[in-house]
Amino acid sequence: MSRAGARVGVGTRFRYDGETVEVVEMVPTTVGNEVALKDGRGRMLRLSLKELLFSDRAVIIPDASGPAADDPEEIASVVLGQLNEAERRKLLDRAEHVREVLTGYRSGTPELARDDEPRPEYSPALSAETRYTTKAAELGVGLRTLKRWVAEFREHGEAGLAPKKGPARKSQVGLDDRWVETALEVMVEHTGESKPSRTMVIERTRARVIARFGPEVVPQPSRATAFRLLEELERRHPLFRLSTKRNRDIADRPEGPYGKLRPTRPGEYVVMDSTRLDVFAFDPFTLRWVQAELTVAMDWYTRCIVGIRLTPVSTKAVDVSAVLFQSFRPRPAGRDWPRHAVWPEHGIPRTVLVDVEGAVGPGLASPPLVPETLVVDHGKVYVSEHLTSVCRRMGMSIQPARLRTGRDKGPVERYFRTLREGLLQVLPGYKGPDIHSRGEAPEDDAFFFLDELEAIIREWTATVYHCRQHSSLVDPGLPGLRMSPAKMFEHGMARAGYIEVPRDRDLAFEFLQTQWRTVQHYGVEMGRRRYSGPGLPEPGVRSPYDSPVKNGWPFQADPDDITKIYFRNPTTREWHTLTWEHAPSAEMPLSEDALAFARQLAASKYRFPDDRLAVADLLKRWNLGLGTTLTERRMVLRLSREQPAIELPQTETVVSLPSVRKALGQDRERPEQAAPDVAAETGDDDEADLEDLAEQDDFYADALEDV
Repeated sequence: MSRAGARVGVGTRFRYDGETVEVVEMVPTTVGNEVALKDGRGRMLRLSLKELLFSDRAVIIPDASGPAADDPEEIASVVLGQLNEAERRKLLDRAEHVREVLTGYRSGTPELARDDEPRPEYSPALSAETRYTTKAAELGVGLRTLKRWVAEFREHGEAGLAPKKGPARKSQVGLDDRWVETALEVMVEHTGESKPSRTMVIERTRARVIARFGPEVVPQPSRATAFRLLEELERRHPLFRLSTKRNRDIADRPEGPYGKLRPTRPGEYVVMDSTRLDVFAFDPFTLRWVQAELTVAMDWYTRCIVGIRLTPVSTKAVDVSAVLFQSFRPRPAGRDWPRHAVWPEHGIPRTVLVDVEGAVGPGLASPPLVPETLVVDHGKVYVSEHLTSVCRRMGMSIQPARLRTGRDKGPVERYFRTLREGLLQVLPGYKGPDIHSRGEAPEDDAFFFLDELEAIIREWTATVYHCRQHSSLVDPGLPGLRMSPAKMFEHGMARAGYIEVPRDRDLAFEFLQTQWRTVQHYGVEMGRRRYSGPGLPEPGVRSPYDSPVKNGWPFQADPDDITKIYFRNPTTREWHTLTWEHAPSAEMPLSEDALAFARQLAASKYRFPDDRLAVADLLKRWNLGLGTTLTERRMVLRLSREQPAIELPQTETVVSLPSVRKALGQDRERPEQAAPDVAAETGDDDEADLEDLAEQDDFYADALEDV
């Protein structure tokens, strides 16, 4: 049998610096063995044995009987790995026959002899020629074939008995390499374009080959051969079989090895992303369907969703800040949620508490944590000055993902897919992931309002997603253990030994937009709106801030509720609420977009409109159901949210006193309005209308039973 080692001694030959040398003496020394070498010219050279064996300057000339690096034969594991089950059984049976010929035992050793071994015809006392003749007759093969088996077994072991397979062909289609490379070049050029036909690729390849190499220089394949070639090239560069979006994604794969962030504790990396939901929601004002976008924040280590925000049409920077704020201050859990889906208000899992029963309260919908690094893409809302300033103020670093590389945010992309397959596709109004998967009229089945749809997603995430085992959530120390996001959070708590918590109770004001304005005798003017209230500095006081506005002061504003702005006294560090002068006429939160539209609407109707008249006219228009444009519907939907994007704490001001609010006209008591007398309609459809309303109520009651 061949040996992988080579003997080094007197007579062993090497190639040293390109010349053939031979060992003539082994010289032992106190620091190690040395060898005396002699080249073809008779010159002597003395080197250490270590340098001779491991230096790049010396290469041993192997014996013909041993394996070398340039041998054409494959290693044994590669040869045996190409055999199927039947070929493997046949090879093992043939090896037993060869060992029986050589030793008299099928196992090759007397220690593992079977009951009838050695058989008399294969006794070791017999000559080898006799045993060869008997085994050839038993197997029905020639004597030369059997001797060849024995020689190959002695040389390569069991791998030498494997059936010989010819070298793999480069391609099943015999074509000129120049034509093949040109065809692949044409296919690569269509990566970013619309999907072409195979015929067009073949015609362009033929024209390019003729223009590049000349006519009748490169043999042109037939149409059938060219189609078979494109089928093989499809494996190297997909173009025809998959969708163009998938082909571009495959072409954009990095050439080097894949890498990803490896978090070691909860809160180290938080991934944020937005996606257009594959389900229609319902417009509560126009009673029409509307598309919605979902923005989530996910803790990379635990896969826990720490923030959820559903917005109509598109996502704004304030929505992203609201989602980030939820990681600091999670939303309260539902009253009817199961106990395992509710997080304690202090954020510490119940499994690491000593007094579990002492933790009482409504609980939270997600675990609270303080992000250290925010992983986002290059969308406008994620690279906006608002979000960047918030992260800088909170001490969070921003890690942008690579352009058009969804795998950099792989966990959150997988959550969107799980949400679609696990929840959205069973809801009415589901329209599928693309236009080819859409039903005939999915918007006819939409009935969930935006706040209802967000509540459903939030509850499903807490009760199903957080409690389901994920194949990607593993501990390297326990590779066979699969954990859920909730269990992974507990594991991370035990591993890190601490939890980050926000220190400021007024943290919500930090997530609002900062506006620099000067203080006048009437208050503060922002967007042609005047605000006033206690806590403002005197008009002549110099601002201590180096603001972009001369003598400017910082004010925090919420674009979804412009009826109030907030100011923090630089001396006392207390927050104060400033109220818009026309806030009583709004009687509800009013967005900045809605006010701008109201001003345009009032300017087209009145000669001298003011904000009070514009707001009243806009509310009247919405109450009449006239807001049918996309811009108006987006404003109305944002105002129809029962819960604000960021829950701001109450500021202790003089305005909070009931007597002061009554004097300012901000606490008007509304008399209870009696239900108006509705005259009964004449006709035959009155009872039918009442039955339809009753059916709708019953439909809303059991709408989520299947979910």
